[in-house]
Order: sequence, then structure tokens, then C-alpha cells
Amino acid sequence: MQMVKKFFILLFIAWFALLFFMPKQELYYTLEKELAQQGVEINEESINEGIFSLTINNASVYVKGIKIATIEKVSFFTLLFYTKAEIDNLLLDDSLKAMAPQHTDKVLLTHSLLSVWTVPIHAEGSFGVVDGYADLKARKVRLNFIETKEIDSIKSQLKKDKKGWYYETSF
Repeated sequence: MQMVKKFFILLFIAWFALLFFMPKQELYYTLEKELAQQGVEINEESINEGIFSLTINNASVYVKGIKIATIEKVSFFTLLFYTKAEIDNLLLDDSLKAMAPQHTDKVLLTHSLLSVWTVPIHAEGSFGVVDGYADLKARKVRLNFIETKEIDSIKSQLKKDKKGWYYETSF
């Protein structure tokens, strides 16, 4: 019994040390380099690193040199077996308002080892409330509009079933 207790204590210390010494900023810069190869650039004002988190403040997103969005804050939180990404105040460029909602107050993405291939998505904004998921294996995203507000500009992109409006796409 004593041996099992020592094993779990050692396992906890190794897990905590891994999280504490994880090069979070360097992982983010690696992600930026990968996105740059796809023509996506992110310019942030500041990056703050915590023991379990990384926060990016006042980011501008460019695709092929054209600014498409401004994000007030992006927070990443990880325990390795559970990860959460939270986006606050996403504002799309005016030229995209026919394709997507212009203002999103909050987007929450979570990932867990219990459900490796599915990423639940929750969003709130000028469009209302959306719950959905990204299926990483099937490479599909489905967003169900739970409460709708201003969706007239994007209705052409949406489909309707018994439960209401939804958006579905592949990636």
C-alpha cells in the first residue's frame, strides 16, 4: 500500500512539473508559424503565461494580409487531460458580416481525453446562443442555434430541422 501511495505522489509531482515547466509561449509561437504557412497571421499586444494557462490580449487576425477580426482576449487553460480555450469579444471585419455574425461576446471550446475526437463548442453573441461540436475524426462542425437574435444576415448559411436553426460544414 505504501508503494502505491508513493507512486501516485511521484506521478502527481511529475504531472505538476510538466505543466509548470511546459514552454507555453513557445508552443503558441509554433502554432503561429503553422498558421502562417496557411496565410493566417495573429498579431497580439501581450501574452501572459500562468502555471496552467496562457492568455493572449488584443489580437488582430489577418488572412493573406487582410485584417478579418479583432479579439480582446484568448485564454488557454490545460491540465493535459482537459483543455479549455476561451475567446472574449471577437469582432469580425464589416466586410464579413454577410458570412458570419459580426460580434461574438464569448466562445468556449473544450477538449478532454475522455472524448478525444469531439470538441464541444459554446458561443454567445449578437446572434444569440449556440451550442455545438467539432468532430475531429469526421472533420465536421455543427453549431445549433439555441436562442436566436440577429440571424437575418446569416440565414442563407443556415439550415433548419425540428430542433431549429443550425450551421454545418466540413474542414
